[in-house]
This record gives sequence, structure tokens and C-alpha cells, in this order.
Amino acid sequence: MSSQIGVPLSGKKWGRGAISPSQRVYDAELHLLFDRGTRPDRDAIRAFAARCPPVSVSHDSHPEDAPYVDALQRSGQYWFELLRDGLTFDLVGLAPGPKSASPDMAQRFDLPALPELHHYETLTLRPGPHVAAAGKSMPVVRTMMALACDLVRHFDDLLAIGWEPAGSVIGRRFFESVTAAWLDGGPFPALGLTAFVEAPDGALQSVGLAFWIGRELRIEPPLSDDRVAATRLAIRLVNHLILMGGLEADDHITAPDGSRLVLRPSRERALISVWRE
Repeated sequence: MSSQIGVPLSGKKWGRGAISPSQRVYDAELHLLFDRGTRPDRDAIRAFAARCPPVSVSHDSHPEDAPYVDALQRSGQYWFELLRDGLTFDLVGLAPGPKSASPDMAQRFDLPALPELHHYETLTLRPGPHVAAAGKSMPVVRTMMALACDLVRHFDDLLAIGWEPAGSVIGRRFFESVTAAWLDGGPFPALGLTAFVEAPDGALQSVGLAFWIGRELRIEPPLSDDRVAATRLAIRLVNHLILMGGLEADDHITAPDGSRLVLRPSRERALISVWRE
């Protein structure tokens, strides 16, 4: 796996009082990056739904008897509403209409480099209006991730998945592998659905965990001095925190090396700090 774990591409690092991109408010949206000229149209999505039993088309923005001008809604784009496991999701940006906006990407996983804008076209997958109010809930997001896996398996030209809460772009095979494993009861895919950056004081801080539990994780120095070990620990702690649904009071756990760790949520900032007892 080729991944970027460290400082963002801008070269900036975030300190204790700074607001990182992960602390901004993001919607639950996945960005599907297709090779240029291969973005699917409505017929391709109908064929996908016909071959994928868990998925059906619940609404078409461009029915057969509607003129093109009447179909261009939702920012002038073609879109389908897809139904999976009783929940609806909008797939926006279908050909031949305008593509979706490119995601804000700073971290890459299982990709040799960040995709260049002129090499791909984007569709956006997001919770539909009927479930938008619960769009950040775990059941809705898990079902959306399952639908994204369905799309990856069907479309060979789907190159990567963008997840804006973490500012990440994830290679297709890695995304499908780790996400499917999580949906089957495995660990949360911390490398991809979250990421990690280095703070100026040497701490290792998560990006995107706040989307899931309302706080970011911060491995404090000197526990963070060994960057590889700190990243492995952060991955384990992210999974732990996701399973717990967050943390509101101090927690004490045993690290893989047998040492005792303290996890302490900040009262002033949306952070959980970690250090040795």
C-alpha cells in the first residue's frame, strides 16, 4: 500500500489551538473518481442496478418521456436515486450532464500520487433527502459505503474514492477491501476514512475522526516520537473509539507493548489526548 501519512500537502501543520480541516463541518458524501471520458450515464447505472440484487433505482431525474431541459435539476446535473437496504442515496453527476465538483484531497492511500484534475471525472454519492437528517448516523453511512463497494466492483473505470471528512482519496482495490472487511465485522478502516498528520510539537493527530465521534485523536509526545509505532497505535485507538461511539471521560487501556495509556477528552477542544501513565 502506498499512502501519505504525515503533514498535509500544503506543508502546514496544526498545533493545539489551530482548527484543522477535520474540525470543519463536512457532509456525508463519497466522491467517485472515474477515468476521463468513462463517467457512467443513466443506462450504465440502470444496468448496474439490474446486475446488483441489493440495489434498485427508486427515482430517475431524466425519465424517458422528459425533455433534457426538464431533467437538469440539482445544480444542473443528471442524478439517480438508488435504494439499498431500505435507504435512499443520490448519485449525482451522471453523463452527459455536468460532472460533480472535485473533492478537496490532501491524503492518499493505495495511490502513487494524488489524482490530477484533468485525468478524472467525478460522481457524488450522498444520502437522499428522505434520510438526509440522519445522514451522519452509522447505519446510513455504513449502507452508503456498501453501495460504494457495489459500484467499485461493477465499474472497472472507477479509479478511486474521495472521502472529504478526512481529505482522503483511496485507491479502488484498497477501499473495497478494507471497507468490505469492516462491513463484515472487521476493524474500522482508519487508513482512508480517517488520516493522520503531524503537529508542530511532534504529536500525531487524526483527521476526520470528528466526523464519526465528534473529536479528533491526538497521540502526545513522547509517545508519538516513533512515528510508525504511533500510527499503528492510532489505528487501533480509532477502531476502539468507533466501537465505543466516542469518549466523554478519561479511559485507561493497555497498549500492545503492555504499557498503560490514558485517553483524556479535552473540555475546551474537540480532541482526545493520549499518553502513557
